Amino acid sequence: MKKDIENRTDIELLINSFYDKVRADDVIGYIFNDIAKVDWPHHMPIMYDFWEGVIFYTGNYSGNTMKVHKDLNKKEPLTPEHFKRWLQLFTSTVNELFKGDKAELAKQRALSIATSIQIKITPIS
Repeated sequence: MKKDIENRTDIELLINSFYDKVRADDVIGYIFNDIAKVDWPHHMPIMYDFWEGVIFYTGNYSGNTMKVHKDLNKKEPLTPEHFKRWLQLFTSTVNELFKGDKAELAKQRALSIATSIQIKITPIS
């Protein structure tokens, strides 16, 4: 039986599982692996802090999410398909591992974050 997201250990499981899928994904994997050239050992603790803050309001994350994505978008234009795939992978990972209020919150926040970033980096034509 699945449990809800309860602590940082659960966040780490979620984020590790999610990024395993991202790295291997045919649609968005190249953005992380080849364009952003993510330094995974450095990146993962930042993502744990980010998502722990999103779900538990810990305030551990101090980065600038929008700047990172705007800079990335200059290297490789991020399309609606990229955001859709990111959200599909995140949602499916949450659903595979967890069930409950915090799991639902994580999925809602992921949709909000993806939507907000997409709106702010996509030029109005």
